[in-house]
Amino acid sequence: MALIVKKFGGSSVADANRVRNVARIVTEDYKKGNSLVVVVSAQGDTTDDLIEKAREINPEGASKREMDMLLSAGEQISVALLAMAVEQLGFPVVSLLGWQAGFQTDSKYGVARIKRLDVTRLEAELARKNIVIVAGFQGINKYDDITTLGRGGSDTSAVAIAAALHADRCEIYTDVDGVYSADPRKVKTAQKMQEITYDEMLELATLGAQVLNNRSVEMAKKYNVELEVRSSLEPTVPGTIVKEVVQMEKMLIRGVAKDGDVAQISVIGLQDNPGVAFRIFHLLAQKNINVDVILQSIGRSGTKDITFTVPRPQLKDAVGTLTEYQSVIGFQSLTSNDTVAKVSVVGSGMESHPGVAARMFEALYEAGVNIMMISTSEIKISVIIAQDDADRAVEAVHDAFIG
Repeated sequence: MALIVKKFGGSSVADANRVRNVARIVTEDYKKGNSLVVVVSAQGDTTDDLIEKAREINPEGASKREMDMLLSAGEQISVALLAMAVEQLGFPVVSLLGWQAGFQTDSKYGVARIKRLDVTRLEAELARKNIVIVAGFQGINKYDDITTLGRGGSDTSAVAIAAALHADRCEIYTDVDGVYSADPRKVKTAQKMQEITYDEMLELATLGAQVLNNRSVEMAKKYNVELEVRSSLEPTVPGTIVKEVVQMEKMLIRGVAKDGDVAQISVIGLQDNPGVAFRIFHLLAQKNINVDVILQSIGRSGTKDITFTVPRPQLKDAVGTLTEYQSVIGFQSLTSNDTVAKVSVVGSGMESHPGVAARMFEALYEAGVNIMMISTSEIKISVIIAQDDADRAVEAVHDAFIG
Protein backbone atom coordinates (compact mmCIF):
# COMPACT_ATOMS: atom_id res chain seq x y z
CA MET A 1 0.00 0.00 0.00
CA ALA A 2 1.46 3.33 -1.11
CA LEU A 3 0.58 6.99 -1.43
CA ILE A 4 0.87 7.89 -5.10
CA VAL A 5 0.54 11.26 -6.81
CA LYS A 6 -0.39 11.04 -10.50
CA LYS A 7 -0.43 13.98 -12.87
CA PHE A 8 -2.18 13.88 -16.25
CA GLY A 9 -1.55 16.52 -18.89
CA GLY A 10 -4.04 18.08 -21.24
CA SER A 11 -3.54 15.55 -24.05
CA SER A 12 -4.25 12.70 -21.59
CA VAL A 13 -7.74 14.08 -20.87
CA ALA A 14 -8.42 15.70 -24.25
CA ASP A 15 -11.78 14.02 -24.87
CA ALA A 16 -14.34 11.72 -23.23
CA ASN A 17 -12.56 8.51 -24.22
CA ARG A 18 -9.26 9.71 -22.80
CA VAL A 19 -10.93 10.89 -19.60
CA ARG A 20 -12.40 7.39 -19.19
CA ASN A 21 -8.96 5.91 -19.91
CA VAL A 22 -7.41 8.00 -17.11
CA ALA A 23 -10.21 6.94 -14.77
CA ARG A 24 -9.34 3.29 -15.48
CA ILE A 25 -5.62 3.89 -14.84
CA VAL A 26 -6.39 5.62 -11.55
CA THR A 27 -8.88 3.03 -10.28
CA GLU A 28 -6.58 0.12 -11.15
CA ASP A 29 -4.03 1.51 -8.69
CA TYR A 30 -6.77 2.22 -6.15
CA LYS A 31 -7.94 -1.40 -6.29
CA LYS A 32 -4.44 -2.46 -5.20
CA GLY A 33 -4.96 -0.63 -1.90
CA ASN A 34 -3.05 2.55 -2.78
CA SER A 35 -4.01 6.07 -1.71
CA LEU A 36 -4.22 8.40 -4.70
CA VAL A 37 -4.01 12.12 -5.40
CA VAL A 38 -4.53 12.90 -9.09
CA VAL A 39 -3.53 16.28 -10.54
CA VAL A 40 -5.11 17.23 -13.86
CA SER A 41 -4.47 19.89 -16.49
CA ALA A 42 -7.05 21.55 -18.73
CA GLN A 43 -8.32 19.42 -21.60
CA GLY A 44 -6.40 19.56 -24.88
CA ASP A 45 -6.17 23.10 -26.23
CA THR A 46 -8.62 24.55 -23.69
CA THR A 47 -6.13 27.06 -22.28
CA ASP A 48 -5.26 28.36 -25.76
CA ASP A 49 -8.97 28.57 -26.61
CA LEU A 50 -9.66 30.60 -23.47
CA ILE A 51 -6.80 32.97 -24.30
CA GLU A 52 -8.31 33.47 -27.75
CA LYS A 53 -11.73 34.20 -26.21
CA ALA A 54 -10.10 36.86 -24.04
CA ARG A 55 -8.56 38.46 -27.13
CA GLU A 56 -11.95 38.55 -28.82
CA ILE A 57 -13.33 40.55 -25.89
CA ASN A 58 -10.29 42.72 -25.22
CA PRO A 59 -7.78 42.84 -28.10
CA GLU A 60 -5.63 45.30 -26.14
CA GLY A 61 -5.04 42.72 -23.42
CA ALA A 62 -7.07 41.93 -20.32
CA SER A 63 -5.63 42.40 -16.84
CA LYS A 64 -3.57 39.50 -15.52
CA ARG A 65 -5.95 39.06 -12.59
CA GLU A 66 -8.93 38.53 -14.88
CA MET A 67 -6.90 36.24 -17.15
CA ASP A 68 -6.16 34.03 -14.14
CA MET A 69 -9.85 33.96 -13.29
CA LEU A 70 -10.60 32.85 -16.85
CA LEU A 71 -7.78 30.33 -17.34
CA SER A 72 -8.43 28.53 -14.07
CA ALA A 73 -11.78 27.40 -15.52
CA GLY A 74 -10.01 24.90 -17.78
CA GLU A 75 -8.78 22.75 -14.90
CA GLN A 76 -12.12 23.04 -13.10
CA ILE A 77 -13.79 21.37 -16.07
CA SER A 78 -11.17 18.60 -16.19
CA VAL A 79 -11.34 17.62 -12.52
CA ALA A 80 -15.14 17.52 -12.52
CA LEU A 81 -15.29 15.34 -15.65
CA LEU A 82 -12.62 12.95 -14.37
CA ALA A 83 -14.41 12.67 -11.01
CA MET A 84 -17.61 11.79 -12.87
CA ALA A 85 -15.78 9.09 -14.83
CA VAL A 86 -14.39 7.61 -11.61
CA GLU A 87 -17.85 7.76 -10.02
CA GLN A 88 -19.27 5.86 -12.98
CA LEU A 89 -16.77 3.06 -12.30
CA GLY A 90 -18.08 2.83 -8.76
CA PHE A 91 -15.23 4.32 -6.73
CA PRO A 92 -15.23 7.04 -4.04
CA VAL A 93 -13.87 10.31 -5.38
CA VAL A 94 -13.78 14.04 -4.71
CA SER A 95 -12.57 16.86 -6.97
CA LEU A 96 -10.88 19.97 -5.56
CA LEU A 97 -9.80 23.28 -7.02
CA GLY A 98 -6.33 24.55 -6.22
CA TRP A 99 -7.46 26.72 -3.30
CA GLN A 100 -9.55 23.88 -1.85
CA ALA A 101 -6.47 21.66 -1.96
CA GLY A 102 -4.53 24.24 0.07
CA PHE A 103 -2.38 26.01 -2.53
CA GLN A 104 -1.46 29.47 -1.26
CA THR A 105 0.58 31.61 -3.65
CA ASP A 106 2.07 35.05 -4.08
CA SER A 107 0.23 37.67 -6.13
CA LYS A 108 2.17 37.54 -9.41
CA TYR A 109 -0.83 36.77 -11.59
CA GLY A 110 -0.03 34.44 -14.47
CA VAL A 111 3.30 33.28 -13.01
CA ALA A 112 2.46 32.83 -9.32
CA ARG A 113 4.79 30.94 -6.99
CA ILE A 114 3.61 28.58 -4.28
CA LYS A 115 4.24 30.07 -0.82
CA ARG A 116 2.57 27.37 1.26
CA LEU A 117 0.58 24.18 0.79
CA ASP A 118 -1.88 23.40 3.57
CA VAL A 119 -2.56 19.67 3.19
CA THR A 120 -5.30 19.48 5.86
CA ARG A 121 -8.11 18.96 3.31
CA LEU A 122 -6.05 16.53 1.25
CA GLU A 123 -5.23 14.39 4.28
CA ALA A 124 -8.88 14.41 5.40
CA GLU A 125 -10.12 13.23 2.02
CA LEU A 126 -7.46 10.52 1.84
CA ALA A 127 -8.47 9.37 5.33
CA ARG A 128 -12.02 8.96 3.99
CA LYS A 129 -10.54 6.62 1.33
CA ASN A 130 -11.45 9.02 -1.46
CA ILE A 131 -9.53 9.28 -4.71
CA VAL A 132 -8.64 12.98 -4.61
CA ILE A 133 -8.58 14.82 -7.93
CA VAL A 134 -6.93 18.25 -7.81
CA ALA A 135 -6.96 21.06 -10.37
CA GLY A 136 -3.34 21.74 -11.25
CA PHE A 137 -1.84 25.07 -12.30
CA GLN A 138 -3.72 27.20 -9.76
CA GLY A 139 -3.91 28.50 -6.21
CA ILE A 140 -5.14 31.49 -4.20
CA ASN A 141 -3.31 34.57 -2.92
CA LYS A 142 -3.63 36.64 0.25
CA TYR A 143 -6.43 38.70 -1.35
CA ASP A 144 -8.46 35.50 -1.95
CA ASP A 145 -7.92 35.92 -5.69
CA ILE A 146 -7.38 32.88 -7.89
CA THR A 147 -3.87 32.75 -9.36
CA THR A 148 -2.22 30.54 -11.96
CA LEU A 149 1.31 29.15 -11.90
CA GLY A 150 2.18 29.67 -15.56
CA ARG A 151 2.59 27.19 -18.40
CA GLY A 152 3.38 23.69 -17.14
CA GLY A 153 2.18 24.64 -13.67
CA SER A 154 0.28 21.38 -13.19
CA ASP A 155 3.61 19.53 -13.02
CA THR A 156 4.64 21.90 -10.23
CA SER A 157 1.32 21.33 -8.43
CA ALA A 158 1.85 17.55 -8.52
CA VAL A 159 5.41 17.71 -7.21
CA ALA A 160 4.37 20.13 -4.44
CA ILE A 161 1.66 17.72 -3.29
CA ALA A 162 4.05 14.76 -3.43
CA ALA A 163 6.61 16.67 -1.35
CA ALA A 164 4.09 17.93 1.22
CA LEU A 165 2.44 14.53 1.69
CA HIS A 166 5.75 12.61 1.54
CA ALA A 167 4.30 10.47 -1.24
CA ASP A 168 5.94 7.21 -2.22
CA ARG A 169 5.81 8.03 -5.93
CA CYS A 170 5.04 10.94 -8.23
CA GLU A 171 4.09 9.85 -11.73
CA ILE A 172 3.81 12.34 -14.60
CA TYR A 173 1.67 11.01 -17.45
CA THR A 174 2.04 12.50 -20.93
CA ASP A 175 1.51 11.39 -24.54
CA VAL A 176 5.04 9.92 -24.70
CA ASP A 177 6.32 6.95 -22.69
CA GLY A 178 9.36 8.63 -21.15
CA VAL A 179 12.21 11.07 -21.68
CA TYR A 180 14.00 10.69 -25.01
CA SER A 181 17.41 11.84 -26.20
CA ALA A 182 15.55 14.12 -28.65
CA ASP A 183 11.97 14.72 -29.73
CA PRO A 184 10.97 11.27 -31.10
CA ARG A 185 8.44 12.93 -33.39
CA LYS A 186 11.25 14.81 -35.15
CA VAL A 187 14.30 12.52 -34.72
CA LYS A 188 13.66 8.90 -35.69
CA THR A 189 16.80 7.64 -33.92
CA ALA A 190 15.86 9.21 -30.56
CA GLN A 191 16.37 6.80 -27.65
CA LYS A 192 14.32 6.53 -24.47
CA MET A 193 16.27 6.79 -21.23
CA GLN A 194 15.51 4.53 -18.28
CA GLU A 195 16.95 7.07 -15.83
CA ILE A 196 18.10 10.68 -15.84
CA THR A 197 19.41 12.99 -13.10
CA TYR A 198 17.51 16.02 -11.82
CA ASP A 199 20.20 18.34 -13.19
CA GLU A 200 20.12 16.80 -16.65
CA MET A 201 16.33 16.84 -16.74
CA LEU A 202 16.29 20.44 -15.52
CA GLU A 203 18.61 21.50 -18.32
CA LEU A 204 16.55 19.66 -20.93
CA ALA A 205 13.31 21.14 -19.56
CA THR A 206 14.77 24.64 -19.45
CA LEU A 207 16.23 24.28 -22.95
CA GLY A 208 12.98 23.39 -24.65
CA ALA A 209 12.22 19.71 -23.99
CA GLN A 210 8.48 19.77 -23.26
CA VAL A 211 8.17 16.57 -21.22
CA LEU A 212 8.47 18.22 -17.79
CA ASN A 213 8.14 21.78 -16.56
CA ASN A 214 11.49 23.10 -15.29
CA ARG A 215 10.02 24.54 -12.06
CA SER A 216 8.65 21.10 -11.18
CA VAL A 217 12.09 19.55 -11.64
CA GLU A 218 13.67 22.21 -9.43
CA MET A 219 11.13 21.44 -6.71
CA ALA A 220 11.58 17.68 -7.08
CA LYS A 221 15.34 18.06 -6.66
CA LYS A 222 14.93 20.36 -3.63
CA TYR A 223 12.58 17.95 -1.82
CA ASN A 224 14.04 14.73 -3.25
CA VAL A 225 10.80 13.68 -4.95
CA GLU A 226 11.49 10.84 -7.35
CA LEU A 227 9.58 11.34 -10.60
CA GLU A 228 8.56 8.89 -13.29
CA VAL A 229 7.52 10.09 -16.74
CA ARG A 230 4.99 7.65 -18.23
CA SER A 231 2.47 7.40 -21.07
CA SER A 232 -1.25 7.56 -20.35
CA LEU A 233 -1.82 5.73 -23.63
CA GLU A 234 0.48 2.84 -22.65
CA PRO A 235 0.22 2.80 -18.84
CA THR A 236 1.85 -0.63 -18.41
CA VAL A 237 5.06 0.43 -20.18
CA PRO A 238 7.84 1.52 -17.78
CA GLY A 239 8.77 5.18 -18.14
CA THR A 240 11.84 7.26 -17.32
CA ILE A 241 12.87 7.77 -13.68
CA VAL A 242 14.14 11.24 -12.71
CA LYS A 243 16.24 11.11 -9.54
CA GLU A 244 19.44 12.32 -7.90
CA VAL A 245 21.81 9.50 -8.86
CA VAL A 246 21.54 7.24 -11.88
CA GLN A 247 23.54 4.26 -13.06
CA MET A 248 26.54 5.12 -15.18
CA GLU A 249 25.97 4.70 -18.89
CA LYS A 250 28.26 4.84 -21.90
CA MET A 251 26.26 7.65 -23.44
CA LEU A 252 28.08 10.92 -22.79
CA ILE A 253 25.35 13.17 -24.19
CA ARG A 254 21.99 12.50 -22.61
CA GLY A 255 19.84 14.55 -24.92
CA VAL A 256 19.50 17.23 -27.57
CA ALA A 257 16.85 19.92 -27.06
CA LYS A 258 15.39 22.66 -29.23
CA ASP A 259 13.75 25.86 -28.01
CA GLY A 260 12.04 27.80 -30.77
CA ASP A 261 10.45 30.26 -28.36
CA VAL A 262 13.43 32.63 -28.09
CA ALA A 263 14.34 36.02 -29.53
CA GLN A 264 17.62 37.91 -29.86
CA ILE A 265 18.29 41.54 -28.92
CA SER A 266 21.45 43.51 -29.75
CA VAL A 267 22.25 46.76 -27.94
CA ILE A 268 24.79 48.56 -30.12
CA GLY A 269 27.21 51.37 -29.38
CA LEU A 270 27.34 51.22 -25.59
CA GLN A 271 29.97 53.22 -23.76
CA ASP A 272 32.77 50.90 -22.63
CA ASN A 273 32.40 51.90 -18.97
CA PRO A 274 31.68 50.02 -15.70
CA GLY A 275 27.99 49.59 -14.87
CA VAL A 276 26.59 49.64 -18.40
CA ALA A 277 25.67 45.95 -18.42
CA PHE A 278 24.21 46.31 -14.92
CA ARG A 279 21.86 49.08 -16.07
CA ILE A 280 20.55 46.98 -18.97
CA PHE A 281 19.91 43.79 -17.07
CA HIS A 282 18.68 45.52 -13.91
CA LEU A 283 15.98 47.28 -15.94
CA LEU A 284 14.94 43.99 -17.56
CA ALA A 285 14.90 42.21 -14.19
CA GLN A 286 12.56 44.86 -12.80
CA LYS A 287 10.14 43.98 -15.61
CA ASN A 288 10.49 40.24 -14.80
CA ILE A 289 12.08 39.60 -18.20
CA ASN A 290 14.27 36.50 -18.28
CA VAL A 291 17.62 36.85 -20.02
CA ASP A 292 19.45 33.75 -21.20
CA VAL A 293 22.48 33.68 -23.53
CA ILE A 294 24.63 36.85 -23.33
CA LEU A 295 27.44 37.86 -25.68
CA GLN A 296 29.54 41.03 -25.30
CA SER A 297 31.73 42.22 -28.14
CA ILE A 298 34.18 45.10 -28.39
CA GLY A 299 33.02 47.81 -30.75
CA ARG A 300 34.96 50.80 -32.00
CA SER A 301 36.07 54.13 -30.52
CA GLY A 302 35.50 53.17 -26.89
CA THR A 303 32.14 51.46 -27.44
CA LYS A 304 30.91 47.88 -27.14
CA ASP A 305 27.87 45.83 -28.15
CA ILE A 306 25.85 43.42 -25.99
CA THR A 307 23.65 40.74 -27.56
CA PHE A 308 21.36 38.48 -25.53
CA THR A 309 18.27 36.30 -25.80
CA VAL A 310 14.88 36.53 -24.10
CA PRO A 311 11.71 34.43 -24.36
CA ARG A 312 9.88 35.43 -27.55
CA PRO A 313 6.68 36.45 -25.69
CA GLN A 314 8.76 38.97 -23.71
CA LEU A 315 10.52 40.51 -26.74
CA LYS A 316 8.11 43.43 -27.12
CA ASP A 317 8.35 44.36 -23.43
CA ALA A 318 12.15 44.06 -23.46
CA VAL A 319 12.58 46.26 -26.55
CA GLY A 320 10.08 48.77 -25.18
CA THR A 321 11.84 48.99 -21.82
CA LEU A 322 15.30 49.47 -23.33
CA THR A 323 14.06 52.04 -25.85
CA GLU A 324 12.31 54.02 -23.10
CA TYR A 325 15.56 54.22 -21.12
CA GLN A 326 17.94 54.68 -24.06
CA SER A 327 19.27 57.96 -22.71
CA VAL A 328 19.89 56.43 -19.27
CA ILE A 329 21.65 53.37 -20.64
CA GLY A 330 23.49 55.27 -23.34
CA PHE A 331 23.46 53.26 -26.57
CA GLN A 332 23.36 54.21 -30.25
CA SER A 333 20.87 51.70 -31.62
CA LEU A 334 18.98 48.50 -30.87
CA THR A 335 18.03 45.57 -33.10
CA SER A 336 15.91 42.48 -32.47
CA ASN A 337 15.38 39.15 -34.20
CA ASP A 338 12.53 36.75 -33.47
CA THR A 339 13.49 34.19 -36.14
CA VAL A 340 16.10 32.36 -34.07
CA ALA A 341 16.14 29.14 -32.08
CA LYS A 342 18.31 27.55 -29.40
CA VAL A 343 19.73 24.05 -29.81
CA SER A 344 21.49 22.42 -26.87
CA VAL A 345 23.26 19.22 -25.92
CA VAL A 346 23.07 18.04 -22.29
CA GLY A 347 25.11 15.50 -20.35
CA SER A 348 26.55 15.42 -16.84
CA GLY A 349 29.82 13.85 -18.05
CA MET A 350 30.66 16.61 -20.51
CA GLU A 351 33.09 18.56 -18.36
CA SER A 352 35.42 15.55 -17.99
CA HIS A 353 35.42 14.70 -21.71
CA PRO A 354 37.35 17.09 -23.97
CA GLY A 355 36.21 17.65 -27.54
CA VAL A 356 32.45 17.74 -26.98
CA ALA A 357 32.09 21.31 -28.24
CA ALA A 358 34.27 20.63 -31.28
CA ARG A 359 32.19 17.58 -32.15
CA MET A 360 28.96 19.57 -31.89
CA PHE A 361 30.29 22.44 -33.98
CA GLU A 362 31.61 20.01 -36.60
CA ALA A 363 28.16 18.43 -36.90
CA LEU A 364 26.56 21.85 -37.38
CA TYR A 365 29.21 22.82 -39.95
CA GLU A 366 28.62 19.65 -41.96
CA ALA A 367 24.87 20.34 -41.86
CA GLY A 368 25.45 23.88 -43.15
CA VAL A 369 24.16 25.54 -39.98
CA ASN A 370 25.62 28.91 -38.98
CA ILE A 371 26.15 29.66 -35.27
CA MET A 372 25.22 33.13 -34.00
CA MET A 373 25.89 32.74 -30.26
CA ILE A 374 27.33 30.10 -27.93
CA SER A 375 26.70 29.41 -24.23
CA THR A 376 28.26 26.67 -22.09
CA SER A 377 28.03 25.22 -18.58
CA GLU A 378 29.30 22.07 -16.84
CA ILE A 379 26.54 19.94 -18.37
CA LYS A 380 25.34 21.77 -21.47
CA ILE A 381 26.37 23.57 -24.65
CA SER A 382 23.80 25.81 -26.34
CA VAL A 383 23.94 27.61 -29.66
CA ILE A 384 21.67 30.26 -31.14
CA ILE A 385 20.95 29.63 -34.82
CA ALA A 386 18.40 30.58 -37.47
CA GLN A 387 14.97 29.14 -36.68
CA ASP A 388 14.69 27.55 -40.13
CA ASP A 389 17.83 25.50 -39.39
CA ALA A 390 16.70 24.22 -35.98
CA ASP A 391 15.22 20.82 -36.86
CA ARG A 392 18.11 20.00 -39.18
CA ALA A 393 20.58 21.04 -36.48
CA VAL A 394 18.95 18.82 -33.83
CA GLU A 395 19.09 15.81 -36.12
CA ALA A 396 22.72 16.45 -37.09
CA VAL A 397 23.90 16.89 -33.50
CA HIS A 398 21.89 13.88 -32.30
CA ASP A 399 23.43 11.70 -35.04
CA ALA A 400 26.92 12.91 -34.09
CA PHE A 401 26.60 11.95 -30.43
CA ILE A 402 23.89 9.33 -30.10
CA GLY A 403 23.29 7.92 -33.60
